[in-house]
Amino acid sequence: MPVYRPPSIRPSEITPEQVYLSRRQLLGGLAGIGLASAMPRASGQSMALVEPPLSFTRNARYSTPEKANSWSDITQYNNFYEFGTDKADPAQNAGDFRTRPWTVTVDGEAELRGQFDLDSFLKPHALEERIYRLRCVEAWSMVIPWVGIPLGEVLKRFKPTSRAKFVEFTTLLDPKQMPGQRYPVLDWPYAEGLRMDEAMHPLAILAVGLYGRVLPNQNGAPLRLVVPWKYGFKSIKSIVRIRFTEKQPKTSWQQSAPQEYGFFANVNPAVDHPRWSQKRERRIGQGSLWDRQPTLPFNGYADEVASLYRGLDLARWF
Repeated sequence: MPVYRPPSIRPSEITPEQVYLSRRQLLGGLAGIGLASAMPRASGQSMALVEPPLSFTRNARYSTPEKANSWSDITQYNNFYEFGTDKADPAQNAGDFRTRPWTVTVDGEAELRGQFDLDSFLKPHALEERIYRLRCVEAWSMVIPWVGIPLGEVLKRFKPTSRAKFVEFTTLLDPKQMPGQRYPVLDWPYAEGLRMDEAMHPLAILAVGLYGRVLPNQNGAPLRLVVPWKYGFKSIKSIVRIRFTEKQPKTSWQQSAPQEYGFFANVNPAVDHPRWSQKRERRIGQGSLWDRQPTLPFNGYADEVASLYRGLDLARWF
């Protein structure tokens, strides 16, 4: 089967200048985004194209200097099995996915629990743009300009107790809107988790946008996790629940294929997937199918996160 290769487009050629020059207040701001969500659109059209730009500051400290992939690369080549298993399926099938109204339930080992409208869930926090590498277990990668909020800042608001050792995240379950959930590809809904120290690390973010625009449906709208030192399947999309727990949560891919997908899922070129090598990767949008570059430990973020795993056998705890 032929492999889809998006066209190579410079980010400056596809990003409207006003995204960066005419930034609006985020969640005054999000009220306007809510109105935009009600606007009619053609099936398959990205919501980000009809919504106003986000207001954010660029965080250079946590951004890679590498060239970002184009909007086309990022939005047309996706893993989001809720909308299909082919890389082109999410863009084709997620156009009518409704991301308003949206609530996030917070429960478990925390003092503050409840169901929160997305606007109130996000409102106290300022948005940042961070240009992160994304590395997928299938040995491909991208560089993506995410817009989001440090995960740890959000979690602290709910005052996790001393019993909270892990954080579990759950995706929306709605087979009517998410056609991939009509098939037993995974045990739906999708679930992922982090240790508390991982979740509190400043590199981990909750993303609500990319390229200064509201997150497109196929990229995990309206709220997704981004953990750049781990394989992409850890960065759960369309989050509806965050639960603090004392025990390590059961994650979707770990349950589906425990011999292939571990809980930690740190990018580690020294540990091969049982069916292919992780030593090299293909950057989407650059070169041919056979052009590869070395995979970096922790996806290039070893200086920031390697200390989290000191003394841990990363071949066993993969």
